[in-house]
Amino acid sequence: MLESLLDPRRWQITFDSIDAFWDGFFVTLQVVVWGLILALALGTILGVFSTTRSRVLRAISRVYVEFYQNTPLPVQVIFMYLMGPQLLQIATGSAAPVPIPSVVLGFVGVGLYHAAYVAEVIRTGIEAVPRGQMEAALSQGFTRVQAYIYIILPQTFKVILPPLCNQALNLVKNSSVLALVAGGDLMYRSNSFVGTYGYLQGYIVACVMYFIICFPLSMLVQYLEKRSKRVPKAKKLRDIAPELTKEA
Repeated sequence: MLESLLDPRRWQITFDSIDAFWDGFFVTLQVVVWGLILALALGTILGVFSTTRSRVLRAISRVYVEFYQNTPLPVQVIFMYLMGPQLLQIATGSAAPVPIPSVVLGFVGVGLYHAAYVAEVIRTGIEAVPRGQMEAALSQGFTRVQAYIYIILPQTFKVILPPLCNQALNLVKNSSVLALVAGGDLMYRSNSFVGTYGYLQGYIVACVMYFIICFPLSMLVQYLEKRSKRVPKAKKLRDIAPELTKEA
C-alpha cells in the first residue's frame, strides 16, 4: 500500500489530470460561497422568526428546523435532483422537465440544510441579548423590525461568529454530497479519477484541496473564539479625548 502511494509514475499520472481536479475545486468553491450566502440569509430570517411573538412565524421556523435537522442531506439532494426538474416543469408550464445546473443544485441543497442550523445559532444569540434592549428600542420609537436590524442583530452576530464559522466549515465538507448526483464537484472528480485508474492519489489531492478551503476558516474560528473571550481594556482619557487633556 505504501509503495503504491509513493509510486512516482502514479503521481505523474495524477498530476497530468490536475486540471480536472481544479475544475472540481472551483465548482465546490462556488457551491460553498453561494451556499453560505443562502444559509446566512435564510437562517437569519428563521432565527428572528423563532424569537417573535407570532405563533405562526415561530411555527414556520420550528417546522423548517426540525425537518432539515432530522432528515439526511444526501436524501434531500437526491430528491431535489430527481423531483426538482419536474416541479419546475409544473411551475413554469414547460413541455419538458427543466434541468437544474449542478452548481445551483449544490448550493441550494447545502444552503437550505445549513440554514436550519444557522437559525438555531441565531436564535440562541438573540436570546442572549437582554430583553431590555428590545424594550428600550421600542420606547425610543423604533419598530420591531428596526430594533432587530439596528439593535438586536448587531449584538447577536458578535456573540455567534465562532459557531457561525463552524457551520461554514461543516458546509464546505457537506458540499461533497454533490458527488452523489454527478455534480462535477471536487469529490466527484476524485471518484472519477480513482474509478478510472484505481490510484488513491486522487483522494489525497482532494484532501489537500479541501484543506485549502477549510484551513483559513479554521484559523478564523480560533481567532474569533479568542477574541470573544478577551476582556475589553479601559482606555485612558488622553486616548479618548486628547483635546480635553490638553486644555486641562
